[in-house]
Amino acid sequence: MELSDKTARQIYKEVKSNPARKKFGFGNKAALINIDLQKAYTRQDLFKTAYETDPKQIDYVNEIAGLVRNKNWPVIWTYVAYHDSGDDAGVWGTRTDTEDSLQNIKFGSTRSELDERLDIRKQDHIVDKRMPSVFFGTHIEMLLKHYEVDTLLLTGGSTSGCVRATAVDSLSRSFRTIVIEECVADKHESYHFANLTDLALKYADIESVSYIKELLRSKN
Repeated sequence: MELSDKTARQIYKEVKSNPARKKFGFGNKAALINIDLQKAYTRQDLFKTAYETDPKQIDYVNEIAGLVRNKNWPVIWTYVAYHDSGDDAGVWGTRTDTEDSLQNIKFGSTRSELDERLDIRKQDHIVDKRMPSVFFGTHIEMLLKHYEVDTLLLTGGSTSGCVRATAVDSLSRSFRTIVIEECVADKHESYHFANLTDLALKYADIESVSYIKELLRSKN
């Protein structure tokens, strides 16, 4: 194992500026999957489980959603919520039991609500999930097949949790996977940048919001 005194941010910047392998690239048709942009994770004024990396994250997500929607490509929003018993969180919900615990994000609670700043439209798909990956126990893969999508654009959080899990599962299903850098967030910069580094090296392309906006505008 290589040892280093560099921070996760420094290592990510090095990998980003000196890519070791070619990118997966953009295919013919994309879906935008916005992962768990719900108040439990976005409203730092309300919940200590919330976090922010780029203060313009939600603005950027709304911009990308508009561009994807204009192409009649699917826009998907996910959120996590559980029944009153919390049993549907499985073993994942057994490590703690406080008001901030995962399994205590209940259906109909403020913590489960998507952030009110999000521009969600009638034709968008809203999907509840219970595990890290958006693919586990949901109908999202069926939607993607129905729309004949070959590329996934990922936003949301956390970078080290549900974004990473979704990216790995996306690659495993042979989707070209793009994580939009300014549109993902995490609780601590070490987790955030370490996972962006690993995703870039193995599972996904990490692209800037400006690049994705230009790409979507230029795509026929």
